[in-house]
Amino acid sequence: MSLSRRTVLAASALGATALPVLSSLGMPVAQANPGGFEFGLGIADLTGPAAECGMMGYSQLEQTTAGIHLRPRARAFVIGAGGNRIAFVAVENGAVFGSVHGAVLLALARRFGDRYSERNVVLTSTHTHASCGGSAHDYAYTLATLGFQRQVFDAEVDGIVEAIVAADADFAPGAITLGRAQLHDASVNRSRVAFDRNPAADRAAFPEAIDPAVTTLTFARNGRPVGSLTWFATHNTSMTNANRLISSDNKGYASYAAEHLEHGVRHLDGAEFIAAFAQTNAGDMSPNLGLTPGNGPTTDEFDNTRILGERQHAAAKAAAAKGATQPAEVASILCYIDLAALTIDGRFTPDGAPRRTSPAAAGVSLAAGSVEDGPGLPGGPIPEGVRNPMVDFLGGIDHPHPAWLADAQAPKAIFAPLGLMPPVPWVPNVVPIQLIRLGDLYLAAAGAEFTIVAGLRVRRAVAAVLGVELEQVLLQGYTNSYHEYVTTPEEYDSQQYEGASTLFGRYTLCGYVQEFTRLAEAFAAGQPVGRGPAPRDVSALQPNFAAAPGPDETPRGRGFGDVLIQPSPGRRGEQVAVEFVSAHPKHNPRRGDTFLDVQRKTAAGWTRVANEGEWDVRFHWRKEGTAVSIARFTWDIPATAEPGVHRFVHYADALGTDGTLRPVTGTSDEFAVT
Repeated sequence: MSLSRRTVLAASALGATALPVLSSLGMPVAQANPGGFEFGLGIADLTGPAAECGMMGYSQLEQTTAGIHLRPRARAFVIGAGGNRIAFVAVENGAVFGSVHGAVLLALARRFGDRYSERNVVLTSTHTHASCGGSAHDYAYTLATLGFQRQVFDAEVDGIVEAIVAADADFAPGAITLGRAQLHDASVNRSRVAFDRNPAADRAAFPEAIDPAVTTLTFARNGRPVGSLTWFATHNTSMTNANRLISSDNKGYASYAAEHLEHGVRHLDGAEFIAAFAQTNAGDMSPNLGLTPGNGPTTDEFDNTRILGERQHAAAKAAAAKGATQPAEVASILCYIDLAALTIDGRFTPDGAPRRTSPAAAGVSLAAGSVEDGPGLPGGPIPEGVRNPMVDFLGGIDHPHPAWLADAQAPKAIFAPLGLMPPVPWVPNVVPIQLIRLGDLYLAAAGAEFTIVAGLRVRRAVAAVLGVELEQVLLQGYTNSYHEYVTTPEEYDSQQYEGASTLFGRYTLCGYVQEFTRLAEAFAAGQPVGRGPAPRDVSALQPNFAAAPGPDETPRGRGFGDVLIQPSPGRRGEQVAVEFVSAHPKHNPRRGDTFLDVQRKTAAGWTRVANEGEWDVRFHWRKEGTAVSIARFTWDIPATAEPGVHRFVHYADALGTDGTLRPVTGTSDEFAVT
């Protein structure tokens, strides 16, 4: 199969246009296909600006990009049977916001008509905290990026669409197996005090207070594996809030280990094997086994990223080895719900009394952040004494809240009434929920971070309606939208970080269980379900206060592409480094490309043996003065490197004072690898 990169959209074709209502969004269809499955796999780069772009996840103003560690990607799996299909995309970013979800659907409709719609497209984030931010239309998620960042939005939308287009082009018959395993040393419960408030029956489902389940679908053609899709619950936060390199973090390394190290994939040359690692209910699952940022299993964030990725990769292989052939059945159903105004039947509440959700409010503990994965800043997402033009534009952040909201959110101490803030609510309240069937596996998908017990309760409800075993249902979090956390009412009462981040009140999970039960009943009966309320379109109200870089300059007596530090000879296992006079990466983020090639001299000429964006190569950008960019690259020479003569070649694009972009190429001296 051919899965090389494809460019399918111009960035200007996407954006503020409202998504049309598509037909048959809520109609589930589940038919066995005697001919078996068809599927296609695709991959595309998502990397945004590698310099001076606010990062998504830790909400810290000073955490802006300054290079690349491991390029984030979108991995698409288009799976079909009986005339139905699902497009599942694992997106290596901080969150798939409703803005991106809507723009992707619009682009797919333009290209494919009704082949892909809200009903059968699943966009789920791996939740790396080391990706570019600013793609949301929700103000709470663009405060630290100084507003909406069009370059990031375009990179995510275009990358996701390119991956789906590549998977659609690859669509052909094949076999799918489902395997399971357990992984006990890649997560720890970071909110044990809250977890322990749950009833004994819930706690008994997780004896170690973690969800160790590993679930893997393996895709094969002609008896040869060509891809895998693995679910496991752990936060993608091995990289700390001190890191400024773009990285897909531990789940990205798991993909790298499967694709590059095991199957020899070079992403710039196409991909013959694609491996995605998706989340489930990871809300209270941390990879920082020592319960402090960057601590566990070592105290080095890069080593932690690699080790946690290796463990997930090994567990996925163990699960795949026990895979069982799946029945060729595919189905999907979707509707929207308004989390700010759900009336909840007493059947779904702890005390049997009817309850309601409320407009969103952030608790005080949310401002403090998760101390296990990354503490917040004094005063919340905006440090005291720092002026943020985004906050000024929105009229400030310290808004009073009415007594009725405090009552509705009790026992939460409210930090910010996000659902009542001007000019429109700062977080989405109308969000999609979705049920998907892939063979014997069912996914209950929603745009939040569910704790393991919250996920368990949704899974139990869906499994009971569908009449299947609990292990056949996964809570697919971080999907199609984002509104932070969902805890159980018992966990909410302790108001840890996760409870303070459960924005719509104590009964948010109860509402989800009710609505997923309703969706599952329609799904089981093969009946349509109403689309529900429409999401807000606030695309026209998106300021950007981040300064754009001006024309590039060079150090006195130097030109673009000049080498400031030449590489020295190196042995396998050693590191070599080089520095170039470069240009600002925002002028051309080089998505789907590279800033650096490591080349080896052969009889036929120079051959690329590594490039920026792979694990062994790191790109560090820095600014000197106001407009000089320096690009530093390091290469950790792998144990498998072939000895010989090597060189570094750097690529960039410099902006001139006339507004013209001109390509820059710099080539280092040759150096020996022994």
